[in-house]
Parts: sequence; C-alpha cells; structure tokens
Amino acid sequence: MSDPADQKRPFWDEKPLAAMTEAEWESLCDGCGKCCLVLIEDEDDAQAGYLETRVHCKLFDPKTRRCTQYATRQQLVPGCVQVSADNAPTLDWMPDSCAYRRLAEGRGLAPWHPLITGDPDSVVAAGVAVKGPLISERRVRVRNLWRYVTGTRG
Repeated sequence: MSDPADQKRPFWDEKPLAAMTEAEWESLCDGCGKCCLVLIEDEDDAQAGYLETRVHCKLFDPKTRRCTQYATRQQLVPGCVQVSADNAPTLDWMPDSCAYRRLAEGRGLAPWHPLITGDPDSVVAAGVAVKGPLISERRVRVRNLWRYVTGTRG
C-alpha cells in the first residue's frame, strides 16, 4: 500500500502560474466561455462592476464554447486579452469561477473543473458554462448592447 504522502500533487496545486508549461496553462481553461461574452463597464461608477450580456465575441463558437481563431485572436480582435500569470490577478472582469483567477487568488480549482472530474462537460453540468440563447456581436449594434444584459460580474 502506498503512502498518501508519496502521491504526487497535481501541477495546479504544485506550481505557481508563472512556472506552468504552455500545455499545463492551456489545460486550466474550463471551457465555460464566459470570457468571450461582451461586458459593459459603467464608466460613471467603477464600483458597479461589469454588466454581463448574452452577446459573444465574433470568434466564439457557442456550441463548442471555444474560440474559432484562438491562435490569431489578438490580431483579429484587438481588445481580446491574453491571460497570463502576470495579469491574471488583476483581471477583475473574469468570472469568479475562472481557473486562472481562482489560482491567482489562491483558491484552487473548483470541484467541477474538468481537470478534476476528467469530464470536459462537467462545467456544463455544474451550471457554470454560458447558456443560450447567445448572439454574435456581429449582429448587435453597440448602442443596443444594454438590451442583452443578463447580470453583473466583478
């Protein structure tokens, strides 16, 4: 019988974000799709947080909950933020459930995270993934974004 103390801890419990390999880093994404939703910031009240909409980035595929042009997303969508070990602690617009944010804040992965469950759809089963009906930003005028607000974040 092996000693539990001899068991290797998972990389996300063992390494700081900055020490992770690219593959480890990418595997932290739970596939919820929330970072690809358009948010509205109240410019008059910084304490108000962000208003979340059901409008998604033009590159987002709601069926797969993934970016269709992930490798070139920053060139195609200049406002797309590359999450990194340096900026993860400061991205208050990311959902509280986001693995990058959770780890940066020292909270560990959520029990429903696919790395823990082994099931890529556990994020859906936990009710954390984006839900329809969603609409592409290509079909919504900026002045009409307020019509698609679903809640607050941050």
